[in-house]
Amino acid sequence: MPAELTSQTAQPAPQAEPAVVSGEIRCALTGRLLAPDEAYWAPPLITTRELVVTVVRTLLTSPGQLGQILLGELPNVPYAPEARPRLAARRTAEQLKLIALLLVLAAILVVPIVLMVA
Repeated sequence: MPAELTSQTAQPAPQAEPAVVSGEIRCALTGRLLAPDEAYWAPPLITTRELVVTVVRTLLTSPGQLGQILLGELPNVPYAPEARPRLAARRTAEQLKLIALLLVLAAILVVPIVLMVA
């Protein structure tokens, strides 16, 4: 289940783990039904594509909210304990994709400047 970045300015700070959990709890990665005491609570997995789309959309529609989007704290979502290694691998893969994208963008900006100066 992909996480969606939204801007909510008047929101109380999220708790690390809710005191009372009612209803079903499903793992955000696998969808497996979890018991409240076995759930591992962590920020949602945000893909590089979701991040880029959200940043571009925010820049085009309301640039003043960009700081809130990038620096705002996201509410924790439940994960199954056995999904932690898979979640870590997915987070690492997304971080590598983001770094590669930033390096490509930096090269696109720097190479023409270097060629014009030389």
